[in-house]
Amino acid sequence: MSALPPGSIIGIVGGGQLGRMSAMAAARLGYRCHILTPEPDSPAAQVSAGVTIGDFEDPAALREFAAHVDVITFEFENISAEGLDLLASLKPVRPSPHVLRISQDRIAEKSFLNASGAPTAPWRPVASLAELEAAVAVLGLPAILKTTRLGYDGKGQALLRTPGELAAAWHELSPKPLVLEGFVDFACEISVIVARSEDGATVAFDAVENTHRDHILDTTLAPARIGAPLAEAAQALACHIAERLELVGLLAVEMFVASDGRVLVNEIAPRPHNSGHWTIDACPASQFELHIRAVAGLPLPPAIRHSDAVMKNLVGVAETELWPQILATPGLIPHLYGKREARPGRKMGHATRLFPRGALPGPFGVAAALGPLGAP
Repeated sequence: MSALPPGSIIGIVGGGQLGRMSAMAAARLGYRCHILTPEPDSPAAQVSAGVTIGDFEDPAALREFAAHVDVITFEFENISAEGLDLLASLKPVRPSPHVLRISQDRIAEKSFLNASGAPTAPWRPVASLAELEAAVAVLGLPAILKTTRLGYDGKGQALLRTPGELAAAWHELSPKPLVLEGFVDFACEISVIVARSEDGATVAFDAVENTHRDHILDTTLAPARIGAPLAEAAQALACHIAERLELVGLLAVEMFVASDGRVLVNEIAPRPHNSGHWTIDACPASQFELHIRAVAGLPLPPAIRHSDAVMKNLVGVAETELWPQILATPGLIPHLYGKREARPGRKMGHATRLFPRGALPGPFGVAAALGPLGAP
């Protein structure tokens, strides 16, 4: 495909912070962005040239949105694949609706990963309580029961420890069917973000290490504190998955490093990812720039970092109230998303601290470097 000329308009489905930071990267490359979102005054719309307020499944809103743009991408997966099909009939959509469908459904996702040779935790689809009981007999307990769709930040899942918990978890979680995943004894959680262009050029950022609190990403360490062979294997696996998807755009691959040294894929997200926010400040070209470049048909630069980094999310009311202290702390790089109201579990912004390459400190040093955000 030919590169979009400067001044072209990139349509982004979704108005959240990932769309916001993508639009800011697009502006630096000479593009304007137009957002489709049901929310007035969304984070992405605040920094974009245009916005269509409408539902992701409303054909009229979709057609109006498409009429304003030259190419279309999306910033989160919980959108209508059928709506994306309609958009794809009107303008190029990158990544494709096919990629979105795989990432939206855990059964489709895990089936694709396993068929591609990507290892995952053992799993079984379960369409009834009887199937859940049979799956537990095979995978054992503890295990994690998850919805196949619409789950994120710990929503839509339950940890099963005893047989007596099965019935309640089955009735509580929806929509059905569900997926049962065998419990993984993991040493750490990592992720790799890879960009791929239409001509097959692929670049991947270094593997990073993620820690969660209340099922929400809390901090990301770049690079991950794992050996070079394991980190390179994770990068290669992410690139392999992107190639098998025939991806055009950006892909985040979340993985477990098991205690026995295996790398297991947890899930994929064909969009910018929270664990890649550090790239804004620590890399010549961020994940958001690579996303825009791939979507717009521009050359992909190397996904390299000039610094090590720690990224800390600002979640909920208490951490957001630390904003004045964050701004007053030398070395902390603040990012706020423009959301009007802080709520429990809501990502309001993030802060990044850079270190010279190879000088990422240990846990106490990281906590000290994060200043007001480093307190337990």
